[in-house]
Amino acid sequence: MSEVQEQGADEALLQDRFIRELIKQLRAQDTHGTWEGKSDLKLLEPYIITAEQRRQMPMMGDPDPETLWRLDLFHNAIGLAIERATGCMVAPMMKMSHEGFGRAVLTTGRLIVVNRYLRDVHRFFGYASLQKLAEAGNKLVDEGISMIEQYKEVATYG
Repeated sequence: MSEVQEQGADEALLQDRFIRELIKQLRAQDTHGTWEGKSDLKLLEPYIITAEQRRQMPMMGDPDPETLWRLDLFHNAIGLAIERATGCMVAPMMKMSHEGFGRAVLTTGRLIVVNRYLRDVHRFFGYASLQKLAEAGNKLVDEGISMIEQYKEVATYG
């Protein structure tokens, strides 16, 4: 794929339901307007990690605060995309050890709609392309929507 085609594909992906929510989450963090001039693609760059960048990362290591912050925003965006689709308020919760192992869950009512085990977060948290980021986010959004549809009574209990 040529660079022009790739840019066109990335521009189209910026309209994806999950990617839109992630961009909103990132923009909401900019309380002083520092990122106003940055494009949406530029804001998403930390979520894209090439194979070469991944090879340069140490095998063992603790996730830095920025990586944990990006992970948190990722799950917040998933929760908001699920909320928009279902009307059920979704709450993300994450528990992470200092070594980068942990769990992220998204709940609504008394229902766990997404349950993810996370490991090696310092190496993991990034995707090879914007397309892969969108696919990963949308897979979890679809999983959450499906759980709510399947267990509506539990999801709305509260």
